[in-house]
Amino acid sequence: MKKKFGIDIDGTVTHPATIIPYMNKSFNVNLTLDDIKDYNLSLFLDVSEEDFSKWWLEHEALIYSESPLAEGAKEVLVQWGKEHELYFISARSIHLVKETTDWFKLHGIPYQHIELLGKHNKVNQVKKYNLEIFLEDKHDNAVMIHEECKIPVILFNTPYNQDPVPDGVIRVNNWAEARSWIEHWLKT
Repeated sequence: MKKKFGIDIDGTVTHPATIIPYMNKSFNVNLTLDDIKDYNLSLFLDVSEEDFSKWWLEHEALIYSESPLAEGAKEVLVQWGKEHELYFISARSIHLVKETTDWFKLHGIPYQHIELLGKHNKVNQVKKYNLEIFLEDKHDNAVMIHEECKIPVILFNTPYNQDPVPDGVIRVNNWAEARSWIEHWLKT
């Protein structure tokens, strides 16, 4: 039976370290993903949040266009795309629809719907589309979606999302673990 999957894009489908080389070059630092312990990236640079936001607005389209896939994501998503409905819900700014859909086409990632919100709260979209499971990398999003929508949320483990999670938010280290957990869930 087809299920409706909700899936975040950045840090979930794309590699969570995508932005780091751009930050290193622009800000003359040498960060790795292990250094990033918070979702607020300006904390790791000698710049204000405002200056980081300006930098981000100048670079986001290029970064999103060049984002590498997370390891194993394509194979799993292509398989799921044959069996289920895939709704990609992202905090990306709405003006980046073309870059986003072009990236999906370039990488051969199937989807029923892509929605760019320009904000992190995805609860309304989960409810609107009656999504039955969600895949995410942002801790507070994962917890909020699970608690308000009463669905399981797969949280891709990263150094920036290590706060405790409630039952129903399932940590995985990679797409193979996500596929395994979801295959089990589908059988129950």
